[in-house]
This record gives sequence, C-alpha cells and structure tokens, in this order.
Amino acid sequence: MPILYLIATPIGNLEDISLRALRLLQEVKLIAAEDTRTTRHLLNAYNIKTPLTSYYEHNKWTKLDYLLSCLEKENIALVSEAGVPGLSDPGYELITAAIARGIPVVPVPGASAVTTALVVSGLATEQFIYLGFLPRRQGKRRRLLNSIANEPRTIVAFEAPHRLRETLSDLEETLGDRRIAVCRELTKFHEEIFRGRVRQAIEHFTEPKGEFTLVIEGEVRVSIEKKAL
Repeated sequence: MPILYLIATPIGNLEDISLRALRLLQEVKLIAAEDTRTTRHLLNAYNIKTPLTSYYEHNKWTKLDYLLSCLEKENIALVSEAGVPGLSDPGYELITAAIARGIPVVPVPGASAVTTALVVSGLATEQFIYLGFLPRRQGKRRRLLNSIANEPRTIVAFEAPHRLRETLSDLEETLGDRRIAVCRELTKFHEEIFRGRVRQAIEHFTEPKGEFTLVIEGEVRVSIEKKAL
C-alpha cells in the first residue's frame, strides 16, 4: 500500500537533513510542499529531481482530493517550508484524511525549531508547553497569556518580527519580567540567541528581523519555607 511520509526538513542550515530523508525524497513519486521555492532549493542542493506540488494554507482543501487520489497508487512525501510538517504548518487535514482511509502515515524526524530553541535556551527542559504562533490580535494574545500566568512549565511560542516588540510588552504586562530566551534565525547565518529578562529583550530588539522562537520561564513558585528565610 502507498505511504504518506511526513519528512522534516532543515529550519535553516541545509546540512541538517537526515540520510533517510534524502533517500525518501528521491524515491517518492511526488512531494507536497508548503513552499515549492524553498523545497526546490533544498532538492537542488542534493540533486533530487522528484516532482513538486504546492500544498499550503490557502489551497489545502482544494488540493486534498488530488493528493489522496495520488496516494491510492504512489508514495508521497509531505514537507513544510522548514521543520516538521503538520506542526504549526499545513498537513493536519491530509494526515487525518490519510489515516481515516487506512493509508500508512510514516514520520521521518529531523530538525524542529521548538526543541532546538528549548534546549539552547538555558531554561528548564523537563516539561514544557507549546503555544505555536501567538494570536495576531493583542486582545486575544493577552487573554491567552493571562490564561497561562500560573503555568509552572517552560513556555515555547513562535512570533513574527513585526509583532515581536508588542508581544514582548504583552509578556511583561501579563507574566512579569521573567527570564526569556529569544531565538532568532536558528541555524541560519544570522542566528542569534538572546538570554535575559523580558524587559532586557525589549531594549535589545529595537528593529526585529528574521524568524523568532520564544522560550519563556514558567511561573516560579517560592515555598513558604524559603519565603521565611
């Protein structure tokens, strides 16, 4: 039976691709890509000639039947622009539709901005929660942040450069001046990892550029015994 492969691709550095991923990208009959230009750049780097078709947020429903019909007779790879497909990227609808039809769905793990930022942040990694992209509207964003104000686990989220400073201000307002790691352009030429307090991050990123992953300290709960000391 044909297989839908979920193939993780580099989040920046093209060398962060597994041998298994390269082999499968070469072997499948079609690659459904969130951004065909980015994926073509990757394929060209490794001389892979597999045909591409676009599969992104605004055509995911119109393309669904076509991809499912392809999966009736051939293996397909699903890739996002960067990282793991289906994780804050298009893919969920195709994945669930394939599962419902009994089509094998096979993950091919690799680079992920979430875990990359988390382990390099210097904050607790034992447990964390992932918020994906924070809401664009300030009201919704603040409501979400207020809802996790007492969350003790480390918090990971994505943010766009043009909203970064506003989001950092909302973080300071709702969660306080906590420790934070602001990871910019992970694994790329202009990679930057800022570690400090939220207020310091606001002062540092005066003109944000690039892709950002935020790793935020969870609520620090001081015991009564420590307070007494």
